[in-house]
Amino acid sequence: HSQFHSYIFLHPSSDLYHHPTCFLRLYPLQSFLTSQSAFLSRYSRRWNRLCRRKCRAAVKSQVFYWLVIFLVFLNTLTIASEHHKQPQWLTDVQDIANKVLLALFTGEMLLKMYSLGLQAYFVSLFNRFDSFVVCGGILETILVETKIMSPLGISVLRCVRLLRIFKITRYWNSLSNLVASLLNSVRSIASLLLLLFLFIIIFSLLGMQLFGGKFNFDDTRRSTFDNFPQSLLTVFQILTGEDWNSVMYDGIMAYGGPSFPGMLVCIYFIILFICGNYILLNVFLAIAVDNLADAESLTSAQKEEEEAKERKKLARLASPEKRQDNEKPPIEEKKSEKIELKSITSDGETNTATKINMDDCCGDENEEKNPYPVNDYIGDEDEDEPEMPVGPRPRPLSDIQLKEKAIPMPEARAFFIFSHTNKFRVLCHKIVNHNIFTNLILFFILLSSISLAAEDPVKNDSFRNQILGYADHVFTGLFTIEIILKMTAYGAFLHKGSFCRNYFNILDLVVVSVSLISSGIQWIEYFLSSGGWSSAINVVKILRVLRVLRPLRAINRAKGLKHVVQCVFVAIRTIGNIVIVTTLLQFMFACIGVQLFKVKKSEQIIRL
Repeated sequence: HSQFHSYIFLHPSSDLYHHPTCFLRLYPLQSFLTSQSAFLSRYSRRWNRLCRRKCRAAVKSQVFYWLVIFLVFLNTLTIASEHHKQPQWLTDVQDIANKVLLALFTGEMLLKMYSLGLQAYFVSLFNRFDSFVVCGGILETILVETKIMSPLGISVLRCVRLLRIFKITRYWNSLSNLVASLLNSVRSIASLLLLLFLFIIIFSLLGMQLFGGKFNFDDTRRSTFDNFPQSLLTVFQILTGEDWNSVMYDGIMAYGGPSFPGMLVCIYFIILFICGNYILLNVFLAIAVDNLADAESLTSAQKEEEEAKERKKLARLASPEKRQDNEKPPIEEKKSEKIELKSITSDGETNTATKINMDDCCGDENEEKNPYPVNDYIGDEDEDEPEMPVGPRPRPLSDIQLKEKAIPMPEARAFFIFSHTNKFRVLCHKIVNHNIFTNLILFFILLSSISLAAEDPVKNDSFRNQILGYADHVFTGLFTIEIILKMTAYGAFLHKGSFCRNYFNILDLVVVSVSLISSGIQWIEYFLSSGGWSSAINVVKILRVLRVLRPLRAINRAKGLKHVVQCVFVAIRTIGNIVIVTTLLQFMFACIGVQLFKVKKSEQIIRL
């Protein structure tokens, strides 16, 4: 080491410093320093990769997911608690909470940038949205602390923080797909927006020419055509359908009332409303619905991908051969076992839709397949329903091949008495599946519906109501016989394929039961009207209101109508995400209203 140090501290004036062998003797030191720097570089890169891997795992964990949701919830509560004439301590708490939440959201953004990388981070639309909201919050905080911007500008800028509420859509797959599809629809309707704007300008100028300065009535009118901005607002009001007929009546009165020149004025308003509302605005809805269908397709594809992954894991755990295949490199495994299907969006980008497991599709070549697959009983909940494609765009009802085969009779006993070979039960089965019986029941349902519409609600004791009451008893008896025949043929409810295992059959049973109860109440009231029971029985007669459900019994007989009702229920189940997005938008604009107008005395916006 002494020699080592002597080599280092040689003075440039010495002869050894300029000796040609001096640097050769110092070469081990240079190589040592180079190796140490390379080692430190490799160690730092390895440590960086390890940290990024840990951060990436933390960002994608469930704990991080729920933590972000909790922070968004706290941010929402902080914004919603703001109101007019609030105490100073609440204002201080809101400011501190906003700064703390802003710091946490900034840390989340930086952590994602570090773990994913800048290029991978900004590929996602939601990451760009998050960075925009965070940068807007930082800018707002700087402007508020430095007091550069006016209070109105600060209130407008604070509205940006409301966009944090939409961070919840990032962690909800179906909701995320819905928001992405809505954004895609905004891109698609850009040209249509220009056309709508030109349409509004043309009719605004035409309205100024026709009605400018002519809405001078006794009371002050808000919807006028006196200037161009007011004319734009009036035309937009007519397009939205908000009290547009009152504006049309004012235009008619401006030209002398409902006479010859005044009635011609309504042509302007009718053309404006029909072309603007029923044509242009509905085109907006058509584009949005088309993009929502793409969102539904993407959501179903993601569900299929998750199910394929679960099946693959179960197959690997169950089969030892799969465990050996699991040892293959991941690249070869992806090439051999999965095929990626990509869906092309409207803007030309390709999104991975689903991955198909080849083992699940092809199956085992040596596997014996049953040429006669076992089908479920048609009397179950999904009875005699045609195969409909899974997705948001089903085929038209005219293209669906409806099954007209007779519903098979279950092998279990009906009422614990009649076996499936019993002659009486076989006869009941033939009767209820005969076309004449089905058409006859439909005819009786039509007649009973007409009788309900023909009742006199004012004179309950009229002769017409008495005749219709007797007819109602007859219809109730016929429908009761139908229910008994079907229960005898298929059984009540204990076994698979029975009568009550179908929702439409339960609807029939409820309607007929209500009719039986109401008929029984009428007979009891008739025999006991001389006693003190009449007032109590009249209260129970409210059940007769449920007889209006009787026309719904036709749904179970008309196959096309049945499938239409099923489509309606499917649509109701799928509007949950749209309701959530609408609620978020309403909440956001309500908070914006509080931010902008809470100090305006004329508006009296006191609380959210």
